[in-house]
Amino acid sequence: MFQQLLQQIEKQLLEKKPLVVYRKPGQKLVKGIFQSDTKLHHCSDFKETGFVFAPFDEKDDVVLIPLEEVVEAQFDLSAQHNHQDITAPIEYSPSEFDGRNFHLQLVSKAIKEIEKGTFKKVVLSRQILTTYQGTPLQLFLKLLNTYTDAFCYMWYHPKVGLWLGATPEVLVSIQNKNIQTMSLAGTQPYKGEPNPEWKNKDIEEQAMVTDYITEVLKSMVTQLQISETESLRAGSLMHLRTKITGRLKDLDIKKLLKVLHPTPAVGGMPKNEAYLFIKANENYNREFYTGYLGELNFKEEIARASNNRNIENKAYRAIHTKTDLFVNLRSMQLEDQTATIYIGGGITIDSIPEQEWEETVNKSATMLKVIQK
Repeated sequence: MFQQLLQQIEKQLLEKKPLVVYRKPGQKLVKGIFQSDTKLHHCSDFKETGFVFAPFDEKDDVVLIPLEEVVEAQFDLSAQHNHQDITAPIEYSPSEFDGRNFHLQLVSKAIKEIEKGTFKKVVLSRQILTTYQGTPLQLFLKLLNTYTDAFCYMWYHPKVGLWLGATPEVLVSIQNKNIQTMSLAGTQPYKGEPNPEWKNKDIEEQAMVTDYITEVLKSMVTQLQISETESLRAGSLMHLRTKITGRLKDLDIKKLLKVLHPTPAVGGMPKNEAYLFIKANENYNREFYTGYLGELNFKEEIARASNNRNIENKAYRAIHTKTDLFVNLRSMQLEDQTATIYIGGGITIDSIPEQEWEETVNKSATMLKVIQK
């Protein structure tokens, strides 16, 4: 069955028709959504049903692949590819450090703006351009094998491009009116310790994101609950995560996304001032990096045991509408045999430029491990 899915992916790519294939964190089920023509669809009111692919810039259009043909199959790790060691060191070529001086200067400039009070935090990113061997599908299979606890995807539209990624961050999950989101910030290499010590800079950065999300949701949800902050492993890295849940007063996904995206975890705080600094100084277009992607208004059938004693041992089926969106981190864009890898990190008053550079190097390991033989 999985082989049939692979054949369908290869056929779609050969015919240059839109598709997305993905697996949710911790699952084995891989879904493929295939579009029959090359029309470029966009979201307007977010009442549509399909797979959305949104850019970082909220002013740009959100692309939609409608639910025309869906193929699902279970993915067996051992049968497809040897599991890779995600803690092994990466070998870097000199070309991967080309942007070091620019990034150090950019971080220094951001720190000065923070000291002046322009903003409290800004997320700065950069690109790595490198060649890759094999096919995009082979790279996607490596992602599936290597990052079992991430949202892994390959997305293609002939009028937009080809993207792959493995992201640990949920933007929002909505089932009927119940929502769950998270604040994810702070980064350090995984060294075998599930609960490492964290620097004040990481703790404060993560708290900023939590406070922002909580504040913007207060007027939109009831039963707002905030979990304890915990350490989360994502491949070869560790992050700090806080889960936030509640119940929407009104099921208006467009309105919800407008306040959530971009969160301080990918943009900064205050939102507008950080955004303006990014657009004026990063010196490249992020496109879909730090945007979001996932299932919009999917119908899900859930079987539940009945409480009616007269029909004991029977069950009823309920249809729920579900939306699962993920932040597009740890991603790359493929064109010919060139991969453009995107990485970034949060800058605060306690940031040290050299350490911020090192953090982007550590984060780049996710995609570089997939590209390297």
